[in-house]
Amino acid sequence: MSSPQSGGAVDEAVATGSGRADDPRPSGQTGWRRLLALPARYPFTTGLTLLILALALATGPLHGPHRPLRGWLGTGATELVDGHWWSPVTSILFTNDLAELIVALAATVVLIGWSERLMGTIRAAVAFVATAVVGILTGIGAELLASQAGELWARNVHSLVVLDVFTGIGGALMTASAFAGLLWRRRIRVITMLVAIMYVLYSGLPSDLYRLLAVVAGLVLGILLRRGEGLPGWRRSSSHEVRVLLASAITISALGPVIGLLTTSRYGMLSPIAMLFGDRTPDAGSVADRCQAFAVTRSCIRDLTFERINGFGPVLLSVLPLLVLLVVAYGLLRGRRFAVWLGVAVNGLLAVLSALYFGILPIAYAPANLTPRYWEITVILALSTLVPAAITVLLIVLRRHFPVMPAPRAVRRYVVLVLSTGIGLVLLYVLVGWIQRDTGFTRPIDVTDLLNDVLERFVPVSFLRREPAQYLPTTPLATIIYHNIGTVFWLVVIIGAIPPMLGRPLLRRSIGDAPRVRAALERGGGDAISFMATWPGNSYWFDPESSAVIAYRVVGSVAITTGGPFGTPAPHDGAVERFARFCDDNGRIPVFYSVDAHLTPLFDRLGWSTMTVAEETVIRPQLWATTGKKWQDVRTSINRAQRAGIRAEWTTYGALPLGMAAQLAEISEQWVAEKDLPEMGFTLGGLDELHDPSVRLMLAVGEEGRVEAVTSWLPTYRDGVVVGWTLDFMRRRPDSINGVMEFLIAEAATRMKADGIEFMSLSAAPLAHTGARDDDRGVMDRVLDYLGTSLEPVYGFRSLLAYKQKFQPELHPLIMAYPDPVALPAIGLALVRAYLPELSVRQAASLVRGRA
Repeated sequence: MSSPQSGGAVDEAVATGSGRADDPRPSGQTGWRRLLALPARYPFTTGLTLLILALALATGPLHGPHRPLRGWLGTGATELVDGHWWSPVTSILFTNDLAELIVALAATVVLIGWSERLMGTIRAAVAFVATAVVGILTGIGAELLASQAGELWARNVHSLVVLDVFTGIGGALMTASAFAGLLWRRRIRVITMLVAIMYVLYSGLPSDLYRLLAVVAGLVLGILLRRGEGLPGWRRSSSHEVRVLLASAITISALGPVIGLLTTSRYGMLSPIAMLFGDRTPDAGSVADRCQAFAVTRSCIRDLTFERINGFGPVLLSVLPLLVLLVVAYGLLRGRRFAVWLGVAVNGLLAVLSALYFGILPIAYAPANLTPRYWEITVILALSTLVPAAITVLLIVLRRHFPVMPAPRAVRRYVVLVLSTGIGLVLLYVLVGWIQRDTGFTRPIDVTDLLNDVLERFVPVSFLRREPAQYLPTTPLATIIYHNIGTVFWLVVIIGAIPPMLGRPLLRRSIGDAPRVRAALERGGGDAISFMATWPGNSYWFDPESSAVIAYRVVGSVAITTGGPFGTPAPHDGAVERFARFCDDNGRIPVFYSVDAHLTPLFDRLGWSTMTVAEETVIRPQLWATTGKKWQDVRTSINRAQRAGIRAEWTTYGALPLGMAAQLAEISEQWVAEKDLPEMGFTLGGLDELHDPSVRLMLAVGEEGRVEAVTSWLPTYRDGVVVGWTLDFMRRRPDSINGVMEFLIAEAATRMKADGIEFMSLSAAPLAHTGARDDDRGVMDRVLDYLGTSLEPVYGFRSLLAYKQKFQPELHPLIMAYPDPVALPAIGLALVRAYLPELSVRQAASLVRGRA
């Protein structure tokens, strides 16, 4: 019988999120004591929060310090030149208004508190002040140099006074990231840097520049304080983490214009969209006179934009493409390939529109006496193409990390819907314009005018040409059509994208296959790895003469099976022969991979070649015992874990609290980042495969809820009942105690013994077995032995097989069978591509060099 820590008590603890069950104190009393203890645990956070609050109350919480006190406390180029040497420090302790004060206090408590917890009180205090001072002084220096050179932005902001708590917070947060685990270190750095850059681009205040430089200073300071981390080179990410980071980048880029809308003084490179929400509409007749060729001013750009606005429609049209990007970000987070191509289309469109329309005037018509000011504004506006263009390239390059394919029918419906809506709205605009051609606009128009203007009705106002509109509507009907057909179009784009984005995915198989595969698995008749048939990337063959199913992957011209047939009891001779005939009829080379060796006589009769590729290690839970000298290492590991207060929890991913699930992602990312090659697939599951509700997890959890290690177990069924579990996912923290994995496997065996499970498979390490390697082995044996030896330093499959021997398992050989030795090069390449689909040419060359 299992212990309470690994049995029913664990399920209850996971479900309720409770702590120790033997704590006699009431939960309310415990909570108050912990709350009162926080100031002592986080003295710098507490002191800084109280200081900011006290200073705000003393100087005016509603509108910040008033003049002349503001000039003495704030910083900037003018203040520093006037001798206010203290201003870089005092400026990071005050806020500008009540809303900023509330956000600053919350950010201080959460972000500075987290930073202090990671790197200690002294380091947190030093990071908060030092990074802010470095960022402010560097920014002011750059501002003074640019102002002396006549740069437009520096001259415009030269007299602004800066009060900004977030400069110190951003620098301290970036410094603390060096002390975080790999997963959160990368997320904090990427997201913090993106937010800081977006503020510079869309707001453009001096405080935004100082904050960005403080973030960079924090990155450097963190590396110096945590010297063991080394240089901040990019560490490998799993597909899951790539999706999280790219979705975050898309979200920040979509919210960037909101930054420009909320700030009162807009100096950012991408701030023109923010001008749409002002309260001053220029006189349409005066715009053309003031905005002649090359008479480029900020007010000219503003007035050309306002001339096109009349009502809510154009404003909404400027925001809807950003909402599309938020929908795209959600789809990316779910691994949807449809979201990739929708993001490519929207960002590509924004990049093209920026390139076409933000240039203000064609360079081809430039006279010889162009001023530097013209070129500066033109270049700044042209830079707006870089953000959507860069995101477009990233989406295309990283599309392989988004494997969830939409149903073709849903995509076709969406394309037809968008095209038909666009065409219908174009025809409606032309029809109404023709009817109102003499009275509905500021001048008489014809069909040519309507056709030349109609595409601009679908473009956000901020991307339209910087020249006066050729005509504007004057009647209610013309105004409705002129300003709102673009809004209707983008609403259709957003609403229509929901079904293919959230609908049932097509993972390279027909939509109805998944339930049939699940039903076949529950009938049984398969092997220990049959459940891997549910993973993405598999195609399925259903035997027309029996209930057998074979899962396989097509790589080039090779069809590699994921284990043997399942869904019907053995023997499977007929299903194997019919699948081979099916592959031959479709021009594919059938390869049965990791199938039980008892099928060898069948393949010999077919004239196929076979070879041992792995050995499955099997334990019989009903015979499980750890007595005797051979089990000394396992007993020692169990005792060590128990002394450390580590308990085992048998649960599912869906039952985990959010914090515990985040810890699993962090542990996995640390493991992936330490490898020189990508995370492997095919018969090796990753973090995404844990989400299946049929998969069980065995966790090693410390006294404070810290997950030390995790294993996942795949079910094997017979007549709808689980009769066995197969080990798949194994991860541990680098600093966890020795023997924690032995502890988890032993606890899993104890749990399975109590549940009456027939077998417990520790799975098979790919390309590793204990069979003798003689000189008479075939070419394929040598190729796979070469591959296994090359991968050993990175993935340690042979070491893993040796490690499993301490559990005294049964060894069951697994073979690979193939019909044509001539196809060995294609089969070998297909196996490499199946296990390492993201292997680059550089990595492959590195692998070969390492083997040599």
